[in-house]
Parts: sequence; structure tokens; C-alpha cells
Amino acid sequence: MADFPKSFPDCTIFLLAKAYQKAHGMFKKQLQPYGLTNLQHLVLEGLWYRDGQTAAQLGKLLILDKATLSGILDRMVEADWIRKRPDTSDKRVVRLYPTAKAEAIKPKLIAERVKANESLLSIFSVEETVLLKRFLKDLI
Repeated sequence: MADFPKSFPDCTIFLLAKAYQKAHGMFKKQLQPYGLTNLQHLVLEGLWYRDGQTAAQLGKLLILDKATLSGILDRMVEADWIRKRPDTSDKRVVRLYPTAKAEAIKPKLIAERVKANESLLSIFSVEETVLLKRFLKDLI
């Protein structure tokens, strides 16, 4: 932040927002060739971590509210990234699964995430990276 004014108030919320904008924008560019948004990628990662979750379970895992997640899931079903299937023991429960399309591209998307993380954290030492991640987890 070379142009960051020295007299600007020391505001952690502002700094976190700017860091988020930088990280989000960088990863968004990496995902564009795949036709995915950052949140859609997050949903896929959540389902690759544990497929067959309900929307409520996935929302809890990803810390996303029901309204936000609902629209994302609908668009992902339409784009053939995920499928919804009734639970085998309770037909009222709907479970979420990545499609063959999502599974086929999984290694590439995970590599994109790894590359984005490495690029973002490249200015830090290993110790600083560990501390940053710990501090961010503590804030969440």
C-alpha cells in the first residue's frame, strides 16, 4: 500500500476490508476461466471436503447464511456443478453432491486455490504466515 496515507486513522476494520478486497479480486480473476465465483468455489470445496451434506450443514461449515447459500446452490445446480438428491432414509431431506463436471476439474481448482494462497502470502515468512492464519481464525 505504497499510496496509503500515513495520517489515515489506524482502523483494523478498514485494513481487513482492503486485504479481503485484494485477495477476493485476485482469486476471482483466477476462477473466471472456469466460470465460477469465489463463493461457488467455496461451496465446491465444502462438498469435496464432505459430500452429501444438507444445505444447513454446508452453511454452518462455510459460515454462510441460508439466504445467501440458497441462491448460490440454485445457480450451481443450473450450471451442473452440484446436484441435489433426496436422503435415502428421509425423503424430506435433500443432500448435496458435486457433479462429474466438478469432480473432473477438482485438481485444477484446488491448484488454483493453492496458487492464490501462496501468491497472497509470499510477502510473509513462514512464521508470519502461521501467525496471520491463527489471528484470522481467532477473529472468526
